[in-house]
Amino acid sequence: MAPLVIRTHTAGGDFGRLRAEFVLPESFSPDVLAEAEAAVGDPIEPAEREDATGLPFVTIDPPGAKDLDQAIFLERTATGFRVHYAIADLATFVRPDGPIDREARRRGQTLYLPDGNVPLHPPVLSEGAASLLPGETRPAVLWTIDTDASGLPVTTHVRRALVRSTAQFDYETVQAEINAGRPHPSIAALPDLGRLRRELAVRRGAVELQLPEQEISGDADGGWALARRPRNDIDAWNAEISLLTGMAAAQIMIEARVGVLRTLPAPEEEAVAWLRRSAHALGIEWPEQTSVSVFLSKLDPGDPRSMALYADTTRLLRGAGYTAFDGSLPELTTHAGIGGPYAHVTAPIRRLVDRFATEICLAVQADRPVPDWVREALSEVPEQMTASDTLAARVERACIDQVEAWVLAEHIGGEFQAVVLRAEENKAEILVEDPTVMAKCAGARLTVGERIAVRLISVDVDKRKVEFEAA
Repeated sequence: MAPLVIRTHTAGGDFGRLRAEFVLPESFSPDVLAEAEAAVGDPIEPAEREDATGLPFVTIDPPGAKDLDQAIFLERTATGFRVHYAIADLATFVRPDGPIDREARRRGQTLYLPDGNVPLHPPVLSEGAASLLPGETRPAVLWTIDTDASGLPVTTHVRRALVRSTAQFDYETVQAEINAGRPHPSIAALPDLGRLRRELAVRRGAVELQLPEQEISGDADGGWALARRPRNDIDAWNAEISLLTGMAAAQIMIEARVGVLRTLPAPEEEAVAWLRRSAHALGIEWPEQTSVSVFLSKLDPGDPRSMALYADTTRLLRGAGYTAFDGSLPELTTHAGIGGPYAHVTAPIRRLVDRFATEICLAVQADRPVPDWVREALSEVPEQMTASDTLAARVERACIDQVEAWVLAEHIGGEFQAVVLRAEENKAEILVEDPTVMAKCAGARLTVGERIAVRLISVDVDKRKVEFEAA
């Protein structure tokens, strides 16, 4: 079946109504914009900033991205690897309790919509002076992490620096070059270190779901296309560098007994037992002594039964939050999905909490007091981030639901191939394979993990709802 697209000249082809529904800001107030412009010409310079412009950093981001938080340069050493990870230094441009800071606390994070984002910071910063754009000298927070031959961190050093990215890549280009045996020298070690870190993650008990991601993109004729976003090795390996840095940051804050962590409680025994029963019902062998992490890592993501089980596994990862502390450690300091302590520090352009966590790590490593404005924010940042996470998830889901309705509106009565993800007595949740749509399906005696034919029976564009029945 050819990909289905919605043309923008069709009624309802933009996201203006959705933006209004969620009361998303259209721009920044004049005082925020004025402060951002002033900050570009008069940044807050620290007493010391290392010159690291000689390191050949590169960035790896989605095509066309301008808000570049991270730049990477990897080296092999006699005993393992050295990770140089440069992170945009937003505190250089954001004055505590100034207009930009107050507005960022209201927003919490950048929201991404198909027709344009709602940025956390004014574009003159997020896509300009603070962004690690290629060929530009930029202030950064530079993490240098040495690992042993197995990928375990041995030493961590974090400080402020000046960096210059030498090239901007996207995931597919990097993957193609590695597959062709022509990796860029700055990331030639990424496959080996990435694989080692993935192995360590499984041993730690990290739980990674490989449910297909729905991706909205524009097409050549000005319409919207909905497809399944492929996850390649580069996605996973690049994410491991960010996770390595976040885990190092968490350890720094735990040892100092001040910080803010991303936490998730361990799954309840009954939830794991329920997942084992689901695997058995799907005919997937799960040896008794094999952990959840190891079991999931060996599943074939392309198997319909695996997709169904991944959908069920989401119940293991409930209760994520942000845990701030100052003086004594909280009861929960770990993230069950990652398999250890973890903190957000690698995306300060796009996420509020990273700026505060980074300042704590910098202060601790420099053996100086954590700034008062950071300590004062610790009681508020978790709630601000939780609220923005909730909004971001709702907006993302609404955008996907809207495009699903637009794409399918003219295909009522059509038949599609789908996989049953969950099933109850007379209804089920399905994954339609082309276009990639997750929806409800009516029909008796549907079997989880089964590939079936379904018929589209209704589409409500205004309510963003589609419904299928077993064909």
